[in-house]
Amino acid sequence: MSLKSPPQPGATKEAGLPQPHPDPTRPANPPRRHAWIILAGAFTTFAVGSGFMHAYTVFLVEFVRDFAWSRAEVSIAYAVAQAVGGISSPLVGVLVDRLGPRRLVLLGGGLLIAGLAASAAIHALWQLVLLYGIVMTLGANCLGMVVFVPVLSRLFVRQRGMAVSILQSANGFGRAFSAPTSQLLISGIGWRPAYLVQAAFMAAVVLPLAALFRRADAVPVMPHSRLAVAARSWTLLEAIRSRQFWLLFVVYLCTGIGSFLVSLHQLAFAVDMGFDKLYAATVLGMGSFLSIPGIIVTGTLSDYVGREISAMLTYGVSIAGAACALLITGPDQHLLLWLHACLFGITWGARGPAITAKTADLFPGRQLGAILGVITIGSGLGSGLGAWGAGFIFDVSGSYRLAFILSMVAYALGCVAFWALRDRK
Repeated sequence: MSLKSPPQPGATKEAGLPQPHPDPTRPANPPRRHAWIILAGAFTTFAVGSGFMHAYTVFLVEFVRDFAWSRAEVSIAYAVAQAVGGISSPLVGVLVDRLGPRRLVLLGGGLLIAGLAASAAIHALWQLVLLYGIVMTLGANCLGMVVFVPVLSRLFVRQRGMAVSILQSANGFGRAFSAPTSQLLISGIGWRPAYLVQAAFMAAVVLPLAALFRRADAVPVMPHSRLAVAARSWTLLEAIRSRQFWLLFVVYLCTGIGSFLVSLHQLAFAVDMGFDKLYAATVLGMGSFLSIPGIIVTGTLSDYVGREISAMLTYGVSIAGAACALLITGPDQHLLLWLHACLFGITWGARGPAITAKTADLFPGRQLGAILGVITIGSGLGSGLGAWGAGFIFDVSGSYRLAFILSMVAYALGCVAFWALRDRK
């Protein structure tokens, strides 16, 4: 004789909806504990991958010196990387929806190891474009936001902004470590051996990182998450036909342009102004550390005051940071360099949680990875255009002044587009 109560009318197993009176004997802690383990693993993986990619800002200075490449030429690889990152995001989104994060981490780690090791032997610009712009970028994309946001958005529905903000802060964490660490390596052993050290480090950590996601797909989805998915599950085609999709695309595009008109050339700009390379890398790295609390605070704040207001604050602070760079005219202006590094650093990526959480808010469902991947094309195109554009502007004018002004304009346009997404009810 079965001890189970007979099913109630309309409460079928296939409905996938939470029962009004959950079983009190079912432990609630294991799902939550596993959710936090997955978040910690995603943070670590994203930090490692982004750190290697952001180190290019330090290697850029060495390439200009050793190969006599112009600023526009040395920016090509970075611009291609941003474009490839955006264009490949839909594919990565589809793959993670089908294969899960563990296999994507293994694939991404393998590509990064190969790209870093081969970069130690480059002698031509096309080799740099191929390795950094394509191979390493594809690897890093398999260790980034598109891979981890879908599973985290299902596990942290009520705290989605907080979870995404913690994940996004890994980008700033990796960026903060990459500049001073890479500069120390290059100063001590040269840039070619530095690439080999990075490849060895990636090889040592990729398998343990992938193992953290072995049970990612087996972690039970929280009851309120099942309810949210059941309410509406968007397809990619439905999303593309919506006004909100294209507004988000514009937001990603403008934010990428605004950020990378400045970030790639920060160290080169500081050195041009007369600051010592290691000192400037340390200041910019310290500013990048501020992105960690900045991202977490603004992302968590978006859960309470709304995504739009949280994003507005970060846009304003970024514009102020770019304005401080415009005022720097010589190596004695340490305060302005610190203000630029801190104001620009504290909001680096801080819009990401609000924008990404807004995407998950608007387009929940099983195809969120693919939807987020297609929208991210805007970020890749904008970042590539900004990175190359700043180098081109410098080659033509001998200054980054116009690039910093255009960065402020792009941020303002992104702010307007994101505000248009607000709920008017």
